[in-house]
Amino acid sequence: MSIIAAVLVFGLIVLFHEFGHYLMARKSGVCVLEFSLGMGPRIVSFVRGGTRYSLKALPIGGSCMMLGEDEADVPEDMIPPDAKGLPFGKAAAWKRFLVIAGGPAFNFILAFLCSCFVIGLFGYDRPEVSQIMEGYPAQEAGLMPGDTITGINGHRVLIYRDITAYIMTHTGKELDITYERNGEAGRTVITPKYSQDAGRYLIGITGGGYRKAENPLRVVQYGAYEVRYWVYLTWQSLGMLARREVKEEDIGGPVKIVSMIGETVNESRPYGMMIVLLNLASMCVFLSANLGVMNLLPFPALDGGRLVFIFLEMIRGKRVDPEIEGRIHVVGFMLLMALMVVVFWHDLQGLFK
Repeated sequence: MSIIAAVLVFGLIVLFHEFGHYLMARKSGVCVLEFSLGMGPRIVSFVRGGTRYSLKALPIGGSCMMLGEDEADVPEDMIPPDAKGLPFGKAAAWKRFLVIAGGPAFNFILAFLCSCFVIGLFGYDRPEVSQIMEGYPAQEAGLMPGDTITGINGHRVLIYRDITAYIMTHTGKELDITYERNGEAGRTVITPKYSQDAGRYLIGITGGGYRKAENPLRVVQYGAYEVRYWVYLTWQSLGMLARREVKEEDIGGPVKIVSMIGETVNESRPYGMMIVLLNLASMCVFLSANLGVMNLLPFPALDGGRLVFIFLEMIRGKRVDPEIEGRIHVVGFMLLMALMVVVFWHDLQGLFK
């Protein structure tokens, strides 16, 4: 059950990503040779509108194959007889930019849709203080139950987890907090205190829990806030990783994520299938937003790296030599694979500790 759930979650995220590339390619007049659900050998396929649609043996993600995408010759048996559209490399730079950006954009769209599903059924967490912990800085600073936190150091706070995320990614730093009390604005300065029990810095407040969404507009509003939160947290976490502020045991790859999904399913199952779906949807929000951010990093072989080359072309008015660009992407891909091997090995070691 756990493996099936992990495959479904990963598959949906990758499939949505590839669908973003596919949709933008079709809208931009680029020839899409094949759009497939799954990987490996084809089980069934059909051709419509010049594109082959395939269901493949391994239920892991999908792919969108475009004519001329990697400048290599495509075998004739891969080209449908009524294939339509331009090769990818012949399309205008701005159209290629949209095609490449479509994948990460659809990851954010999937994260938003899953957020709306969770919030519509479960509710949203307003940044409202419900309790003040005795002996912590929030008590000394004069915060009170019922206060709504609106900002920290100029960073707008929209959901309660924005508070915990900011404190976590700015460990021990002084916080200039703005809040609302009975319709009036207030301001205070707090320095978080390290808690041995929690193993992290705290200011000493607890949130008011989840509140049922009053109407569809509120669901959409907080769905967008939820995606913003995960994008912010992913970006800040990358900064912490670069500064070596992340503990080794907190770093994880596919094996660790599959393990997390398995734990989520097993812990949720006693409460019914709806709770399992809600928790899997929450995992999908985090993973899809994370993949969207990671794919936009300006690193060769990633969508972000390819966007950099197209952006340079748009500025220069001349395309970078495709052969040179291809070699750079190959090097980037090899480095990414090496990193994946290291992370995979680290995950396996963590499982057997």
